[in-house]
Order: sequence, then structure tokens, then C-alpha cells
Amino acid sequence: MKGVYLVTDRPLCLGRALTSIVAEAVRAGIACVQLREKTASTREFLDQALALKPILASAGIPLIINDRVDIALAADADGVHLGQTDMPYDTARRMLGPDAIIGLSVETWEDVSAAQDLDVDYLGVSPIFVTPTKTDTGSPWGLDGLAEIRAYSRHALVAIGGLNKDNAADIIRAGGDAVAVVSAICSADDPFTAARNLVHCVESALDSPADKETHS
Repeated sequence: MKGVYLVTDRPLCLGRALTSIVAEAVRAGIACVQLREKTASTREFLDQALALKPILASAGIPLIINDRVDIALAADADGVHLGQTDMPYDTARRMLGPDAIIGLSVETWEDVSAAQDLDVDYLGVSPIFVTPTKTDTGSPWGLDGLAEIRAYSRHALVAIGGLNKDNAADIIRAGGDAVAVVSAICSADDPFTAARNLVHCVESALDSPADKETHS
């Protein structure tokens, strides 16, 4: 899991269709999309997943469902992202099968330590910085915290929380594999340009000799 990881939030799309925002981000080269629908009904959530699936499938980009294993199954999504209070990882893996992508949020060091024995595909390190888009999280990790997790964890790290093109490269240099954003794309005046700028920042940092040396 490397690159720019878009987490959706329809209320932040400024009245625009989520499908159009995602299509522009896909055109810009993002690596993954997580559909997050905290207030939608089950039917609405499923309809959104089914609407996004062909847009992503045509570009070979995985569709990850936030929290809801049932929606992931019903939409034949590529995987699910779990929080610490969601369905246990082992149960989700048994239901979704060995090929599904399963990510797990970590908000404390205890979460990171407990995840070390799990075969999750990535850890969602949350939040890196203070963010208004998600207020039910613990204290920010900061870049030093992310680097500490990188030194310890065997998993890919997807960083989220207050990230944008100005700090995306710092995330990669601190040990992140992917930069997850919400408002930086969903609320941008020009989602394509915003996503393209983020992709450029992240890919440049991933390709830099200094970064390769750090992660070797």
C-alpha cells in the first residue's frame, strides 16, 4: 500500500457528486479509495459503494469499505478498514477471505503492539496531526510518533490526520508508506489538481534516494 489514499466524506464535497470527485482523483493517479459513510443508511452506503466500484475497477484501484464488513461483501469490494471498536480482525478475515485487503486503525501504542501479531495488510496511523474531519481519536502521533511506529512495526503504514501537499513528503520521510487525505481532495476547488499535486509530492518522496536509504 503506497501512494495517496483517498478517504471519502460526502458532506465535505461542497455539494458535488462523490462519484465525480473520486473520478477526478483516479485520473490524477491516487492509489486507493476508502468509502466512509458514518451517517448513511445501509442502502445508501451500498448504493455509494456500487457506484464507485466501476470507476475504480477500470483503473485497477482498490475499493476499501470503512467499518462495514457486510457492505464490503455485498458490494464485492476489495477490502475493509477496521477501527479498534469494529469487528475483530480475525472474524473479518474469516468472512472476507485471504485475498481481501484489511487495514486497522492504531491510535495508541497498545494498538500498535497488539497489531504486530495480526496479518493485517496495513495500519492506519491516526491521527498524525489535529484534524477537524475526525474528532473521536486520541492524541496526535506527530512525525516522531510515526517514525517510532515505523521502527517497530512490520506492517505498511498509512498515515492520516491533517495531511496535505505541504506535509505529505514529511510523512514519507518519517516512515509512512501512504498518505491518506479527506478534505485535501474532497473539499478542493479543483479535486484533480489537488490530487495530482499530492500524488507528485508522495511519489517524489518515495522515489528519493534518502527515503530509500531510510527504509532499507
